[in-house]
Amino acid sequence: MRATGYAELGAFLRSRRERIRPEDVGLVPGPRRRVPGLRRDEVALLAGASVDYYNELERGAGSQPSEQMLAALGRALRLTDDEWRHLFHLAERPVPPAGGATSHVQPGMLDLLGRLASTPAKVITDLHVTLVQNPLAVALVGDHSHFTGRHASFAYRWFMAPASRAIYPEADHDSQSQAFVADLRAGAARRGSKDTEARSMIAELQDGSAEFAELWARHDVAFRRRDRKRINHPQLGLLDVNCLNLFSEDGRQRLLWFTPTPGTDTGERLELLAVIGTQSLDAPSVAQTVHE
Repeated sequence: MRATGYAELGAFLRSRRERIRPEDVGLVPGPRRRVPGLRRDEVALLAGASVDYYNELERGAGSQPSEQMLAALGRALRLTDDEWRHLFHLAERPVPPAGGATSHVQPGMLDLLGRLASTPAKVITDLHVTLVQNPLAVALVGDHSHFTGRHASFAYRWFMAPASRAIYPEADHDSQSQAFVADLRAGAARRGSKDTEARSMIAELQDGSAEFAELWARHDVAFRRRDRKRINHPQLGLLDVNCLNLFSEDGRQRLLWFTPTPGTDTGERLELLAVIGTQSLDAPSVAQTVHE
C-alpha cells in the first residue's frame, strides 16, 4: 500500500471519528472530553481492534488492514454506503459483494440494534450470514464472528454441519429445515438469476445435502418474518422465544431480535443473560452450535 494511501486512509478515519457523538454509538459521553466526537480508544473498542493498531492507522502507518477490520471500522464509525466503499478503496482492498460476512451494515440497522440494549438482537443477511450481534445475542446463541466463507451462513451450516443443530431440540429440526429452505428460495428469487453468490451456495447445498435437495424440489417459498423457537441454552435450559425480523428496504439485511414467549418462564431466565455473559458455544465439541 502506498504511503500516500496510508495518509489518506488515516485522515479519512479521523474525520469520520470526529463527527460521531458517543451517545450515537451507545457510549456514555462522560463529563470531560478533550476531543470532538469519539476518542481513538473508543473506535478501537467498537471495532474490536487494539488501541495501538488503530492509532497506527490514523497516523498513516502500520500494515494494510484486512477486509474484516475495514468492515468492523465501517460499522464502528457508522459509515454510509458511499463512505464504506471509499474506505475499502483507500485501503486498496476490493469492495466485498453484498451478502457476505464483511458486508456493510446499513446505518439505520446499526442504530436500531444499539437501541435494543436489553434484548438479544443481531443483523443478518438474506443468506443468514451474521454481520453484527449485540452482547446479549452473543450470550444467548454464541459468537458468530469467527465463521468465514460458506460457513458464515447459518443456513449453510444447518445442512452441511449437523452439529449446528444442537441448539434446537431434535423435534424441531424438520420444521426449521423447511423454514430455511423456503426462506432461501424467496431470497434467491429476489436477488435474481444473475446473482452468483446465492446460486453457487444453493448448488453446493443441493450436491452436499440430500435433505436440502429434497426440500428444494418442493418449491416452497416464504420469508421468515416471525418464528416461535425453542433454544437449548447450556446454563438457562430450554428457552421458548419469539424471533422477530425487520427487513431493510432492499431485503438484503434484516434486524432479528428475540423476545420471551408470553405465558412461559423464559422472560425471567432471559434476564439472567447479562449476568451469565458470553457462553463458550464455540468450543471444539460444539463448534457449530450457533443459531439464527
